[in-house]
Amino acid sequence: MERPLWVRWAKVWAVGGGIIGSGLLLFKYTTPTDEELINALSPELREQYEKQKVLRREEQRQLMDLVKQTSQSNDPIWKTGPFNAPWEGKQNTEAVFNSIQQNEAETRQKEDLQRVMADLDTLRQKSELRTQVIVNEKKKNWWKVW
Repeated sequence: MERPLWVRWAKVWAVGGGIIGSGLLLFKYTTPTDEELINALSPELREQYEKQKVLRREEQRQLMDLVKQTSQSNDPIWKTGPFNAPWEGKQNTEAVFNSIQQNEAETRQKEDLQRVMADLDTLRQKSELRTQVIVNEKKKNWWKVW
């Protein structure tokens, strides 16, 4: 005997809901959080991520400034702002890339300078210690045995 139509539709909705619900649960409990992903990275990659986080924030801030500037204009979006059309070439992307590269180079240079300054300080301290040792040895009288 054939079942009523509403029973068949109830089965369809139950099975569909079960599939979707199980998919959502699997997604929720198997996808790692951002912190877990960052902690799973190797120390070198984690350090690189932390260094580039500032650059990504700055790039996002510049983009939001451009969006605000563009939204204040009544012209179409392809006529406002410093964005170029895709068929006009990559002048704007090259400028952004160059500014990001310059920022990276400046931060790298500052880090290298700090490292060199720290190395110089340690060398200066070692040199002063060695000089004191030599001066103290020269102050000893040659005729004293003890």
